[in-house]
Amino acid sequence: MAKELTSRSENYSQWYNDLVLKADLAESSAVRGCMVIKPYGYAIWEKMHAELDRMFKETGHVNAYFPLFIPKSFFSKEADHVEGFAKECAVVTHYRLKNNPDGSGVVVDPDAKLEEELIVRPTSETIIWNTYKNWIQSYRDLPLLINQWANVVRWEMRTRLFLRTAEFLWQEGHTAHATREEAVEETTRMINVYADFAENYMAVPVIKGCKSANERFAGALDTYTIEALMQDGKALQSGTSHFLGQNFAKAFDVQFANKEGKLDYVWATSWGVSTRLMGALIMAHSDDNGLVLPPRLAPYQVVIVPIYKKLEQLEEISAKVKEITAALRKRGISVKFDDNDNKKPGWKFAEYELKGVPVRLAIGPRDLENNTVEVARRDTLEKSVQSLENIDQYVEDLLQKIQDSIYKKAFDFRAQMTTKVDTYDEFKKVLTTKGGFVLAHWDGTTETEERIKDETKATIRCIPFDAPEEEGTCIVTGKPSHRRVLFALAY
Repeated sequence: MAKELTSRSENYSQWYNDLVLKADLAESSAVRGCMVIKPYGYAIWEKMHAELDRMFKETGHVNAYFPLFIPKSFFSKEADHVEGFAKECAVVTHYRLKNNPDGSGVVVDPDAKLEEELIVRPTSETIIWNTYKNWIQSYRDLPLLINQWANVVRWEMRTRLFLRTAEFLWQEGHTAHATREEAVEETTRMINVYADFAENYMAVPVIKGCKSANERFAGALDTYTIEALMQDGKALQSGTSHFLGQNFAKAFDVQFANKEGKLDYVWATSWGVSTRLMGALIMAHSDDNGLVLPPRLAPYQVVIVPIYKKLEQLEEISAKVKEITAALRKRGISVKFDDNDNKKPGWKFAEYELKGVPVRLAIGPRDLENNTVEVARRDTLEKSVQSLENIDQYVEDLLQKIQDSIYKKAFDFRAQMTTKVDTYDEFKKVLTTKGGFVLAHWDGTTETEERIKDETKATIRCIPFDAPEEEGTCIVTGKPSHRRVLFALAY
């Protein structure tokens, strides 16, 4: 049978670690803090990659690739940026090894020191804006809408698979515009793309908003975010889009001739999501039996398991399954027929439950006689017997129901775990007894924000875009506040 998981109620953190390993999503590597993404986990990431890439291209973006290594001097050109990333940078100082004369292995060749040290990219703003200087001369060259799919390195000391690793996969968009308004519009457009993807593909409801000054991206004027709530009541930042103003254009002297023939600095944005989305997908939906995958991101949406005793029975079942599979694939549904005779059906059922396959069909000799099939849905674990007549239509409809049901469950959970508070005592009580999102008034100062973080570990996740005007007083200082902001404990 499939491996047993620690229950969420017993130890949520251990449950998550168990699930990542036992569902064959990823494992730790020989390099401290780095992970190996296994084929099943990578197949989910590929689905994410494909949908996001399509969405980017539909909004006019094109893909490019920029170097992994960034000259150290580039980081000193934008003060806030270097301060934000300095502690996480991996630095290349030499380019060659040599055998140790005493035969004890290899050492760095002291004669192979780089003239200028290189940073392994933690993010690519600096190398990209240095490149854009050569690409942009006139308003006719704008807007420049570029994305890259890449890996980055941020030297994290405490790591967890998918959620925080020293190296991770992501995409980073970097765009240049002629006006402030166009850049702000782009920043908004891309956070909406991320929210669309999270809700309609990942089935994860998110709150869109603006980060506080203290929480925004290093070097940005504004950071927009989507915040998701995990089943343990903690928030997970699931995508960000940054309005960079003219900061990087001025740092790298990227100017263009506008329509009046005058030189001006371009306006910039950057935006990105990473393999952290895998962590969100796992923690938002899965249960004590394993993964629960939304059909739109499942590597295969349907698995078919034959039940038989004799080889002749398998041959008859296989002939029928071939018809079912063809009909499902014609509807764009991905199917796996598991006729491997090394494992018993019970083991297979448990394994596909663990791996979160949305729909399982089981078919045996009696089903062939009755023209029926057993259908099991992963999200509710419900089983039913269905006619094979129009089974492809039934399964297509069921997959949509599962997608909708998973989203609704997460949405209802978030609603239940969102609390409005008016006092600091109430704020602290909700955080310790319930968790989740807390909507509270804040006076807008960094000092108050830092005090709340120091005393409760809660951070301002965002100032929601749809937060209504509401007069109130800050829960800590009693100073006036015009709207509530979203607090939570977070990953």
